[in-house]
Amino acid sequence: MRKLSYALPVAALLALTTALTTGAAPAPARVSTAFTLPGAKVYPEGIAADARTGTVYVGSYADGTVYRARPGARSAEVFLPSGTDGRHTANGLHVDARGRLWVTDSTAGVAVYDTATGTRLAHFEVADPAVRHFINDLTVTPDGTAYLTDSFRAVIYRVTPAQLRAGSGPLTAAYDLSGHVAPEPPGTVTLNGITSDPAGRYLLTVDMTAGELHRVDLATGALSRVTLTGGDLKAADGLDLSPGGTLRVAHNVTNTLTRWQLTPDGTRARLVHTLTDPSLQIPTTLARTATRTLVVRSQFDKDGPMTPSTGTPTTFSVASIRGL
Repeated sequence: MRKLSYALPVAALLALTTALTTGAAPAPARVSTAFTLPGAKVYPEGIAADARTGTVYVGSYADGTVYRARPGARSAEVFLPSGTDGRHTANGLHVDARGRLWVTDSTAGVAVYDTATGTRLAHFEVADPAVRHFINDLTVTPDGTAYLTDSFRAVIYRVTPAQLRAGSGPLTAAYDLSGHVAPEPPGTVTLNGITSDPAGRYLLTVDMTAGELHRVDLATGALSRVTLTGGDLKAADGLDLSPGGTLRVAHNVTNTLTRWQLTPDGTRARLVHTLTDPSLQIPTTLARTATRTLVVRSQFDKDGPMTPSTGTPTTFSVASIRGL
């Protein structure tokens, strides 16, 4: 497993928390546990909810296991064991409109599975594995096209429905944001979470180091930076965009969740709510259901990929947040 250093000095962590909460009224924590994940070294990162069935899938960054939690279950079960199809890590997850589960492997690419049988339907890998890369998160637009972020190269890959029908092929970059993100040393995580407009007009992806949100116009290919009011998106990991322009964000090292309101064209975003709670345990991403927000508690700082370690992990779980 590739080790990433997410550690921040205490002073920097406090500064991030202050910046995130500026302009947002404090709110009581409404955090509970939705379900637990079996295993002593899970270190979950990605999550996806199947809107058709209510089933939730969670991926392990540590070994690539994909877990499944059926509606009402208090504990998830293994759906795809560690090492399935050679996968050693599971980062981004997404269930598309046809019920197919997409799972990214940061070291290789993305695979697509039948949620009924667990059968792999397709897989796509980076064209040149010798080029340093980190396939991170993904979103699927209404026309069935998938877009994936590369956190080291600052590019967005694309998998079209035609490629999906073909079943395999190389991941090729559709959009290169390397000239738009703030310059950082090689190996710095920049692009991370990605989401798409429910109407399929644009993509939003976050540069978690600079705290900036980037917009990709899918009709023209134009790249722009979203104007943020009331805060920034430093340490932002997962994104979830709801109809009506509500953007929910998980900020990992600050144990913070934020809610933003986008303008109809997605060019501006205003911070409207902030929740910071240590019981979020380094939240990496989130998924919205009809009644609540589900948040991955990664515990990356407990003998996981964050260095230095701050202790040993407790039971791994997914949090349920109401009112965000």
